[in-house]
Amino acid sequence: MTQDTLVLVGQEGTHVRETLATHADRIVRRGAVDAAHAVTYAEEPGRELRERFRSLPAGTLYVLPASLAHSRETTDVLPRTFPAFDGTIRYCEPIGQSPAITRLVTERATALVEADDDATLVLVGQGSSSQPYHRQMVEYHTTRIAERTDYAAVEPTYLLQNPAVECVRYAVGTEQSVAVPLFFTANATTDRRIPTKLELDRGGMAYADPLGDHPLVTDAIEGEVTRQRALATAEDAQPASFEDALVQGARSLAADGEGPL
Repeated sequence: MTQDTLVLVGQEGTHVRETLATHADRIVRRGAVDAAHAVTYAEEPGRELRERFRSLPAGTLYVLPASLAHSRETTDVLPRTFPAFDGTIRYCEPIGQSPAITRLVTERATALVEADDDATLVLVGQGSSSQPYHRQMVEYHTTRIAERTDYAAVEPTYLLQNPAVECVRYAVGTEQSVAVPLFFTANATTDRRIPTKLELDRGGMAYADPLGDHPLVTDAIEGEVTRQRALATAEDAQPASFEDALVQGARSLAADGEGPL
């Protein structure tokens, strides 16, 4: 008997396994898939996850990376594990640009600092010096929240590119401000690195929790699984999405004898 299985993949760290397990349990209870697994790796997903993928039952496997935007690991490294699965892989886009995430970020911010003309919302993303995906995700939320709320300003900032998070206080021109880390789960970066760079001990800026195990994150995951089902076309050999192209590329590499299995 074949089945639909969701695998949520994240890197080990504070609360990652527990957070992903919560979403996996919700997704199964909602009936979105037959089974769901929370899977983490320490350093090398290609090596550490291959046997886990090989052991999963035949059917359709929805793989969703526990990140809000693509990175080198999600585009180049994680797909190398896919040929180990003897079934259909539907590689899901990271959920960072889901409307449900915009709603959650707004809720996180307004719960701490009301949106008005004397308040600024600061969005903190990872950023990248070589790939556009994290910046695109942060800018997506910046635009949507600026259009939908009464904050005097919505400022995008990054850890790895400009505008740098440590400089954002110079851009805030209001009495009140709140920063929201655009990260899937709590970790050392959200708990220590970002607060240090924001100089939260100076006061005047509230700091929200990352997205974590909130039900709106589960909504975003379920929405992406539903989207992938709609994109799947048995008669069409052409990639239906960027992620589908990554899967086909991994399969081709393995078939040529160049991909490690």
